[in-house]
This record gives sequence, structure tokens and C-alpha cells, in this order.
Amino acid sequence: MSDSNDSKAGAAMDGVLQFGQAMAKNFFEMMARQQAVVQDTSGTPLPQLPMPEPEVLNELQQEFARQHAALWSSVLQRKPGESAEPVVQPEPGDRRFASPAWQESPVYDYMRQAYLLNSNYLSKISDALPMADGRAKARVQFLTRQYLDALAPSNFAATNPEFVQAALDSKGESITQGIKNLLADLEKGRISMTDDGAFEVGRNLAVSPGAVIFENELMQLIQYAPLTDKVAERPLLIVPPCINKFYIMDLQPENSLVRFIVEQGFTVFLVSWKNAGPTEARTTWDDYLEKGPLAALEVVRDVTRVKKPNVLGFCVGGTILSSALAVAKGRGEDPVESLTLMTTLLDFAEAGELGCLVDEASVAAREAAIGKGGLLKGQELANVFSALRANDLVWQYVVGNYLKGNKPQAFDLLYWNSDSTNLPGPFLTWYLRNMYLENNLRVPGKLKMLGVKVDLGKVDVPAYLLAAREDHIVPWKSAYHARPLLGGETTFVLGASGHIAGAINPASKNRRSYWTSASAVADPDEWLETAAEHKGSWWLHWIEWLKVRGGKQVAARGRPGNVRYNPIEPAPGRYVKERA
Repeated sequence: MSDSNDSKAGAAMDGVLQFGQAMAKNFFEMMARQQAVVQDTSGTPLPQLPMPEPEVLNELQQEFARQHAALWSSVLQRKPGESAEPVVQPEPGDRRFASPAWQESPVYDYMRQAYLLNSNYLSKISDALPMADGRAKARVQFLTRQYLDALAPSNFAATNPEFVQAALDSKGESITQGIKNLLADLEKGRISMTDDGAFEVGRNLAVSPGAVIFENELMQLIQYAPLTDKVAERPLLIVPPCINKFYIMDLQPENSLVRFIVEQGFTVFLVSWKNAGPTEARTTWDDYLEKGPLAALEVVRDVTRVKKPNVLGFCVGGTILSSALAVAKGRGEDPVESLTLMTTLLDFAEAGELGCLVDEASVAAREAAIGKGGLLKGQELANVFSALRANDLVWQYVVGNYLKGNKPQAFDLLYWNSDSTNLPGPFLTWYLRNMYLENNLRVPGKLKMLGVKVDLGKVDVPAYLLAAREDHIVPWKSAYHARPLLGGETTFVLGASGHIAGAINPASKNRRSYWTSASAVADPDEWLETAAEHKGSWWLHWIEWLKVRGGKQVAARGRPGNVRYNPIEPAPGRYVKERA
């Protein structure tokens, strides 16, 4: 009898091994076909994907077979009404299978764990692919994750116990409501992530008092009203990213970075980029520099009579701002007192998950389509960012909105995330080629902007660099590599959480933590070894750094602008309200 059981067990293991081999072969043949759809500029298909080394593959397959055998054994031994110790658990933060319904039923429990085992197996194989081109390998890993996320049993009515329970509890009303939600989103052209009716820019978002005092075809400049009797002599100019609306810096009063800075006694100016339309379709990178931060600095100097304001750039706004300062320095000017960069790339050698999507073929295709004129639609850009975190920003809402028939809750950050912006083709394609693809900005004199060969090393003012430890758009180690590129003394601070939550970490709530170190070593890992963790918001650390560079205290200005720059309209202005 024992020999018979051993024989059956051996046959089962062989069967699982064969299944794993076939699954890996078929999956990566599909991935290779996906890759081959994209061609390089010569028209030659990309090479087929190589499989991992035989010994590595064999080890992964043996582990896969053992785990599936253990899972099947636990299912067979499970008694009615009892739960079994899981063979595999979701990654921390994975909420797809958090409901007890997934474990209460042996059928759903098996589907859940089998999916996790299969996903882990294919992910490990994609990690083990012997590919010399790191960017191409990262793209394969990205595509693998997209397929695996899409195939989760939680995404389908027939394999999601929460869908069944919601339908039973509501007597089918959840199904009806889910269909209504789906039809409404199809009409809207995007998945609803929040209650859109709960927010309105200028009503309960971007409500810090102020006025637009200058505008051109690319931006409006907002001057915020003081909230203190005395202010620092030197103002602060903020340059947010043009790929999003500026009000991520001014959501609601309790989580507004703008309001926090004003409350700390600074006069704040902010660039509000225009949502590009047909009239901006030929706008270039140089246009953004000249009509963005450089134009804004002229106005700020005129209004405040301060020759050297402080400046802050966020994400690509930081890249634009740093480039503009390098142009000014190349012209022999001394434009600012200090520079703050929040989650900003200046060295694009390791450009995060976005970098893996940028190659010669994709950039050349964009250049041919919109490089001389045209727009990248905001929704397309939003879809790319959502795909980087598909489980959190796509499938969670597919399940909640359509399978369960729920309405998403009101959340200001997700409302902002859905308020997408268009980008001019010439600006975008120049940025993709010279930053992400060729990484030219870090090379002194390699790029000419506004007729000036730029060198970031000439930007020799004190700089405060903030990165976020879990940032998937601007990896913190890549942000760290801006330090040797800038010519002045740099202070590097590492915040907790991701690209947005790490940067917009309100001092009023004082959550999370941040790390600081006086070390200026070249290696970011060595820096982290010497860094001390501090509980709370990095805003409190940064504002003290900024106050040192704010100059003497002066009386707050009673009205925005001056004789030359009269207020045009109240903040937040028209530009930020334009929809893509």
C-alpha cells in the first residue's frame, strides 16, 4: 500500500513539474510575441526571450512542484468547517484576498493559493532571465506583473467569493449597481477611483487665499496671501510638475504644503501650468523653461524687490527648474538663494519603473507621431501611472465598482490623481529622449537650452533634496545621485512611503518618519547606514533649513502684486480648472 501511495505521489509530482514547465514555456512565448510586436527603428523585430539557465530553471520548477504538492495535500486533509495553515501568503500590503471568505471555503482557498504560487513562480522566472539589457529585462518584468495582476481570481465574478456574497446579501442589487457603475465609467472614459462630486477645485481643493498676478500662454503665477504679520524677506517660488495639476501642493487646509509654508511666515508664489490644448501643441522644452520658472522669477523679483528668491521644484517640475537655473547661470546670472528638490531626477541612469517603458523604438514612434506637433492625451498618461500600481489603482476599483457594486469613497488625493493633464508632443519627446533615454542632463555642456550649454555644476546654491524610500517613479537612490551634479552644498533627506505620500506628509498630522545624515558619500547605501531616523514629517525639518535662507523679518505685504503686476483673478485661477 505504501509503495502504491509513493507511486501516486511521484506521479503527481511529475504532473506538477510538467505543468510548471508548460506554463513557463507558454507564458514566456506569449511574452516574446508581445515584445516582438515592438520593433526598433530599423524595422527588425526584437530578439526572442531567453529562458533561465537550466539549473536555475530546474530549481525553480522543483520548488514550484513541492509547493503545489503541499497545497494539494492540505486541501485533501482539510476537514469540513476547519481551516488549514496556508502554504503561501500574499505579499505585505496585498489586500486582494483579505476577506475571510477566501479562506472559509476550501475551493476559494485553493484558487487563491494556487494563483499566488503560479504568480510567484513566473515572477521568479522573469527575474532569472539572462538578459544583458537591463531596461529590456525590466520591461519583461513589468509586463509579467501586468499579466499576473490581471489574471487574479479576485478580478472575476465566477472566482470571487466576495462577489457571490454581495449578490446574495443584496438580492442581486449589487450586480445591477455594478453594471450601472461600469456603464457610467465607460461614458466617462476612465475608472472611478473616488466620488468626483465630493470635490471641486476652488471650493474645497486649492483654497489657500491668493491671487493670480501674471499669466502667459503656458502658466499663471499665483501669489498667496500672508497669514502672519511678519514674513521672511526672501520669498519662495514653487514649480510643480506639468504632468499633473499643481493642487497636489494645496489639497485641503490640513494637508496643504502651500498653507504650511505661508503659516511659517513665507511669501509664496506658485506656477500653475496650463493644461495643454491644440494651441500649445507645438510647445517645446525651451518654451517651458523660458515661460515657466524664468518668467516667474522675473515677476517675483519685481514684486518683492528681492534679487535672489528661494525656489522649490517637485518631480519633473524640479527637473525643469534645475534646467532653468543652469541656463541662468550659463548666462552669468545669480538667480536664487537656495534650491529645494522634492522627489526629482537629474540623473536618469536608473529611472525607476517608468524608465523600463522608454526605449529607442517607443521614443522614435512618439517623435514621428507628435514630435513636431500634437498632444499626449492626459488619460493616456494617467493610464501609464495607474499601470505601475495596477492592483491599487486599477483592479481594486474594477472589483469594488463593478463586481461588488460599490461607490468609491471621497478621497482628495485620488480626485487629484484622476484630474489628468495633456502634454505637448515636442516637449514630451525631447524630455523622453534627452532625459530617460540618453541621460544627457548629467553631462556638463551636452545639452543646449535656450541657446545656452547647460551645466548643473554651475548651480552652486545650497540645495535640499527630498526623496521617498518607497518611490517607484523616482527611486530614492537615483534622486540621491543629484548631489554630485549640483555645484553647491547639498542636504539629502529620505522620507518614508512613496512618491506622493512621502512628499505630501502634513506636519499637522506628523506621521511616518524621515532619515537624515551629515554624510555626503557617493554611495546612497553608505549614506543610509549612517542616517538617523526621526519620527514625524520632514516638512518640519525642511522649514527650519529654509528659514535660515529666508533673510530678515519684514512686514507682510498688504496686497498681491504691484503696479506692474496687478491681480488678474483670485487663486487658484482658470488654468488649473481646465479639464484634459
